[in-house]
Amino acid sequence: MGPPREEAVDPVNEQPRHVISVALADGNPLVLSALSEIFEQDARFSLVATSATAEGFLGAVVRVPVQLGVIDWRLPALGGARLIEVLREQPQAPRLVVYGEDGEDLPRVAMAAGAAGFVRRSAEIGGLLSTCVEVAGGKMVFPFVDVRKLQSDPVYSLSRKERAALDALAKGLSNRELARELGISINTVKFHLSNLYDKLAVRNRAQAIAFYYSHRLQGSAEN
Repeated sequence: MGPPREEAVDPVNEQPRHVISVALADGNPLVLSALSEIFEQDARFSLVATSATAEGFLGAVVRVPVQLGVIDWRLPALGGARLIEVLREQPQAPRLVVYGEDGEDLPRVAMAAGAAGFVRRSAEIGGLLSTCVEVAGGKMVFPFVDVRKLQSDPVYSLSRKERAALDALAKGLSNRELARELGISINTVKFHLSNLYDKLAVRNRAQAIAFYYSHRLQGSAEN
């Protein structure tokens, strides 16, 4: 459950309304400054923190939980996908809107990573603000995403540990080294690898590694 919302009074209807606490993160200082001013001037939001890095954003929202985060997908140094993954482990993680470039496949990738919304940088700023309001209200807001692609790509069926195992496996580590790298037992490594092979429809380590590098090349081509 997120932090309690502040209340303000609607000057027209004199009814209390919720103010959305928000944190911003963008690697471009000009964009970050502009976004900060926009959110500060909008009475629907209370700007709590800003950061130019993923690590700074993470530290800020852990110290002072907020309802909503707006993040640059290419945020230094972790990047948006890794930041979202880390925030999943936090008990009071904000719902996240990715503010990203116009790459055709990026909304799908952001959705698969766990974002609650996506807005293209080329969109009007009003679209970003309305998306933030809807996401804070519990909705998922994305441009058209072909969910069939999301369901058919086996990588998106992997658990966090299975993805970590695949990343480590691609380094050529032995089971013992994998156990040390992931902080789990050798038996647990074998369990994750077995599930990994099943989900990727491969039979052994070599095929799993081949899949890993093939998928990375495809991802680079798409982006």
